[in-house]
Amino acid sequence: MLRIARAHVDEMIAHARADHPDEACGVIVGPEGSDRPARLVRMINADRSPTFFRFDPSEQLQLAKQLDAADEEIIVVYHSHTATEAYPSRTDISYASEPQAHYVLVSTAESGRDEGPVSVRSYRIVDGQVTEEELDIVED
Repeated sequence: MLRIARAHVDEMIAHARADHPDEACGVIVGPEGSDRPARLVRMINADRSPTFFRFDPSEQLQLAKQLDAADEEIIVVYHSHTATEAYPSRTDISYASEPQAHYVLVSTAESGRDEGPVSVRSYRIVDGQVTEEELDIVED
């Protein structure tokens, strides 16, 4: 189960809507070993694509340095799907490289940039195996 603040969910949704029709992406980090999402970091989708995301390499390197210096790690990797449901694609599964992370998908397929329905779902992806998990959204 992923326990996550309402503010983080709202920020992921806002990011997904802002970047639509391209996929939005980012991470939520927290103290090493805690599994407690603390700080959301919007990342640039280097591919600027409606069907694929890739973190900007220089931005990713900078983030890695910051995490190392602060004894933090990635707790959540999130991205949006703009035309499909909030379920990991084959590409998402093959690129999942953080076994400790929760993978959160936000689908803006029904609403696009507008206010309207979105789907937010969380998964664990380890060794190519996808397991959906409960999302416990807590008020701040």
